[in-house]
Amino acid sequence: MPAVSKGDGMRGLAVFISDIRNCKSKEAEIKRINKELANIRSKFKGDKALDGYSKKKYVCKLLFIFLLGHDIDFGHMEAVNLLSSNRYTEKQIGYLFISVLVNSNSELIRLINNAIKNDLASRNPTFMGLALHCIANVGSREMAEAFAGEIPKILVAGDTMDSVKQSAALCLLRLYRTSPDLVPMGDWTSRVVHLLNDQHLGVVTAATSLITTLAQKNPEEFKTSVSLAVSRLSRIVTSASTDLQDYTYYFVPAPWLSVKLLRLLQCYPPPEDPAVRGRLTECLETILNKAQEPPKSKKVQHSNAKNAVLFEAISLIIHHDSEPNLLVRACNQLGQFLQHRETNLRYLALESMCTLASSEFSHEAVKTHIETVINALKTERDVSVRQRAVDLLYAMCDRSNAQQIVAEMLNYLETADYSIREEIVLKVAILAEKYAVDYTWYVDTILNLIRIAGDYVSEEVWYRVIQIVINRDDVQGYAAKTVFEVRALQAPACHENLVKVGGYILGEFGNLIAGDPRSSPLIQFNLLHSKFHLCSVPTRALLLSTYIKFVNLFPEIKTTIQDVLRSDSQLKNADVELQQRAVEYLRLSTIASTDILATVLEEMPPFPERESSILAKLKKKKGPGTVTDLEEIKKERSSDMNGSAEPALNATVVTTPSPTEDLLGLGPAPVTNSPPPPPTSDILLVDVFANPAAAVAPLAPGSDDNFASPDLASSEVVSEEPADTVHDADELFHKFVCKNNGVLFENQLLQIGLKSEFRQNLGRMFIFYGNKTSTQFLNFTPTVICSDDLQSSLNLQTKPVDPTVDGGAQVQQVVNIECVSDFMEAPILNIQFRYGGTFQNLSVKLPITLNKFFQPTEMSSQDFFQRWKQLSNPKQEVQNIFKAKHPMDAEITKAKIIGFGSALLEEVDPNPANFVGAGIIHTKTTQIGCLLRLEPNLQAQMYRLTLRTSKEAVSQRLCELLSEQF
Repeated sequence: MPAVSKGDGMRGLAVFISDIRNCKSKEAEIKRINKELANIRSKFKGDKALDGYSKKKYVCKLLFIFLLGHDIDFGHMEAVNLLSSNRYTEKQIGYLFISVLVNSNSELIRLINNAIKNDLASRNPTFMGLALHCIANVGSREMAEAFAGEIPKILVAGDTMDSVKQSAALCLLRLYRTSPDLVPMGDWTSRVVHLLNDQHLGVVTAATSLITTLAQKNPEEFKTSVSLAVSRLSRIVTSASTDLQDYTYYFVPAPWLSVKLLRLLQCYPPPEDPAVRGRLTECLETILNKAQEPPKSKKVQHSNAKNAVLFEAISLIIHHDSEPNLLVRACNQLGQFLQHRETNLRYLALESMCTLASSEFSHEAVKTHIETVINALKTERDVSVRQRAVDLLYAMCDRSNAQQIVAEMLNYLETADYSIREEIVLKVAILAEKYAVDYTWYVDTILNLIRIAGDYVSEEVWYRVIQIVINRDDVQGYAAKTVFEVRALQAPACHENLVKVGGYILGEFGNLIAGDPRSSPLIQFNLLHSKFHLCSVPTRALLLSTYIKFVNLFPEIKTTIQDVLRSDSQLKNADVELQQRAVEYLRLSTIASTDILATVLEEMPPFPERESSILAKLKKKKGPGTVTDLEEIKKERSSDMNGSAEPALNATVVTTPSPTEDLLGLGPAPVTNSPPPPPTSDILLVDVFANPAAAVAPLAPGSDDNFASPDLASSEVVSEEPADTVHDADELFHKFVCKNNGVLFENQLLQIGLKSEFRQNLGRMFIFYGNKTSTQFLNFTPTVICSDDLQSSLNLQTKPVDPTVDGGAQVQQVVNIECVSDFMEAPILNIQFRYGGTFQNLSVKLPITLNKFFQPTEMSSQDFFQRWKQLSNPKQEVQNIFKAKHPMDAEITKAKIIGFGSALLEEVDPNPANFVGAGIIHTKTTQIGCLLRLEPNLQAQMYRLTLRTSKEAVSQRLCELLSEQF
């Protein structure tokens, strides 16, 4: 910046400011300001022309008066005149006045734009910088219209100075944020990417901010930035602090630029080029390694800069979700921060671990910190940190630790801050529902939840426990007994929500505990009626319904109940709903015969199973995004790896499922625009996962009546081979062998996600198609293609999807699967649509593999080796010795074998380092037993995999699939 000459001190301005500061009252200040305004006005209107210095001084005074909160209605033209000055200080004040006081609708905007154009064309870097700053500060649509086409040329011009490039990049960023439609994409986009290679790190920093914002909206235009960003990041993280001396902040080289580059890389999936991907992995490993080094300074600025880069690197590792080793290392690093003395670090560590917990690779590593997180919940002072601890416990919960986590959250709920109690209640209810190993624990948990935090228990929670009890025969008696006990309805201070639950359950199933003298019908009625006068109108209405139910269940107390209904407080109640119920129930109990009463007041039928309303409420409270389900897919873990339950089939008719099934049917119901077909004998392919409201008969796996040949006339499964190339067939295929959920395919336009579940020889797959652009997809047609051989082994039924997919939206398609016999190939998913007038056509392999129909089988050591010897025919065994492609981590290997579908048998093999598994492949026609043995050689970094089944082709196929996982 040019030096300010001695005469630029503006003594008159200094005197005026001093006078204002010396004013003793507001009135004195206003009087002095009015005097000065009159003086300035007379100077501007005088016959004598003012020189540049005087204009600058008076414009400065006006600017100061405006900043004091007074309106300024003149002086704008004088400020505009200053823009044509060749003196830096005069031009600077003119631009400053315009940036603060001139609005976009001003009549002077054309004059201002002309002055700015002159400065931009002057090639004087100082004047160009002032003009660019003014454009960015005003940032109006008019400014964007005038200069959005000019600034990119300045940015990529070869003779532009570094300081001007910085200003141009940030100015263009400002205009793009305010008016993105006015910034044209053109030849400059490919050239601006190369600014990442600029020698001046200030230019690189500004350009990275610009490219990151542009890439979020136009990823295809800037995809070449990935390799350049990785290259620049590599040079930064591997350099010593002395190499980048001007940009080293407390011994951390270019921390702001490092963070921006890591954020840019989060706009894209992992690099496809192995060299770039390897270099990026090295960068991330180096950042993690540096975090373990002793600090080079005790200053807080050093640790802040170092941790900023570290957390952004961890965010990138989580975003890519493709390197198990990095994910586990990131988790261990965050675990060290959980007990750090700095509150902000503990908060950030908990927040990042919440996301890590949703990755199948790092979930087990996150679970090792459960005691630390529980301790944080109990001892943290900061409520926001405690809330993040609750979120992390919720994220790391699975069947193995659900009871411990739910118990700790209930304990914390008694002392939790009021602002987060409702959210904790919802999370406890969801976890208790999702991971219940038996219904008695679930009932105890929800009733305890209502007792502890009844005011925060929404209707969705107690509605849900009623639905569960109604639908499950084996828990009804226990639920009735529990709500009647001392800690529930008999408690002196019983919450109204507990009265609602107790009234409903006793009205339906009170007869199941009536044989005990301590809970006789009269005692049940008196207990409920003692709460009646304390309750609100809706609860009283429910209790009246319970009373009429008692008339049917317990005729011996009919007279007592009729006396209550006949009382003036009921028949003449001011509330019309209560009055109507009392009158109708009294009349019904008086004139109806026993048979009619039994018919009218019979038990509630089972509720149709659907997505938990509690889960929907939590999503709404958290504010889900547009493509929520696709993002959730990334966070979903394989049900085999975390032990979560499998959804029950047709829960409306199967009233007593086994403990390993999803007790509460949390799997989302398929969305379809057309109603399900009626269950007539004409149906050839029963939709086993259709809306349970359609009364489909219960399925018996392997029964010939469940499936016949599919009706292909209404299906989108065809038997032609796709004409186009299958994208990344092998990579995608192997990615899903050991997991059921995740992102199957992603490019700049489309993201395809999967959620799938399998039980014996049946399966259901949800395919989510997400439009990543702001433009509609038209004629959107996904088709599942099977070869002739595959069609005889695999029955697939797809449901149609909406042919129009709005920008930023998603559609869902359901594929129902039946394995008829063993198969070697995989179906192809072909997607065709129009985007911006261009026809798009792509195909990917659908990851339906033979191991998906595995059912794990537990065996003792003796049984295993006895069966192993029985399968000793050379054609029944397939063996493969291969080099390890990934780090040989025992925990990850165990998780992959379990995810493959077999049971992991502990203490079976004499060598404890070996892994042994057993399972059964279920098809409609047969069941195929399978035994596997994996022998790692850490020294040689090799594996030997041996598979034995009763069919050679099955052994060969399973060996091929599993070998690719290690």
